[in-house]
Amino acid sequence: MFGFGRMFPELPGNFKTTYRCFSVVMISGNYREDVERGGKIIMPPSALDTLTRLNIQYPMLFKLVNKKTNRETHCGVLEFVADEGRIYLPGWMMKNLCLEEGGLIHLENVSLPVATFAKFQPQSVEFLDITNPKAVLENALRNFACLTTGDVVAISYNEKVYELCVLETKPGKATSIIECDMNVEFAPPIGYQEPTVPHSREEHEQEEDTPMDTADYVDQNLFRAFSGQGERLDGKKKGTESSPSKLEPHEIKRGIPNYDYQKGKITFIRRSRPKANGTVEKENLFEAFSGEGQALRKNRKR
Repeated sequence: MFGFGRMFPELPGNFKTTYRCFSVVMISGNYREDVERGGKIIMPPSALDTLTRLNIQYPMLFKLVNKKTNRETHCGVLEFVADEGRIYLPGWMMKNLCLEEGGLIHLENVSLPVATFAKFQPQSVEFLDITNPKAVLENALRNFACLTTGDVVAISYNEKVYELCVLETKPGKATSIIECDMNVEFAPPIGYQEPTVPHSREEHEQEEDTPMDTADYVDQNLFRAFSGQGERLDGKKKGTESSPSKLEPHEIKRGIPNYDYQKGKITFIRRSRPKANGTVEKENLFEAFSGEGQALRKNRKR
């Protein structure tokens, strides 16, 4: 009568109750995929009647607590068409709360801060097959009202269901994502392994410069100059290693590739062939000290 309601506004009301919860597949009628792949629940009409009489803050957000396992999460409400005494939850939400069909859940309305940041970790490496994961996640989160750190949410894309764990949310462990500007990051999926980094060009060149052991490729029946080892008078071994000359194409065993091949150069490897009378041509075989020497001056004749 005297306007005391304007001078002393009503305090926010508090809605607390307990329901029996069931998964979405238990709803009679058509299957509600929009509820299954989202973060909102279906409540009975009596809850709407009570909430409208209370001075609660909008949008309506609720805290769900399973007192047996001390697990909790947060959600929004989609419709008020459930049977009295019941609420219907998405399957991933019942899994996070460790609830069975018909289990008791404590529900109360809450007010959550608006989200500014969230970090997700895919539970499978198949999530990497998505071309634009941020756009897919943004579209899927339109069916959610809030996020809770530690929850494993399920989203649907191209007839596949992907699970993502909420690793971090800011500014709190539970935030509202209705009409918000939120930054999103992804952690490496479970089971992901970093690809092996190929060798750099310098390392590859060093490997090519490394001398190769060609002992198994050389024809042992052919003579090779300077392939033996030396002996020192003092008995030491330093400096006695052999330093054989470079392999020639005809010294390589048949069937062994020519590792001295140069691009743009063709080498024809020729071998000795038996003649009709059984003798062997030796034109291409190496013979030690078979050359001729040259003197700077001839010996004087006396």
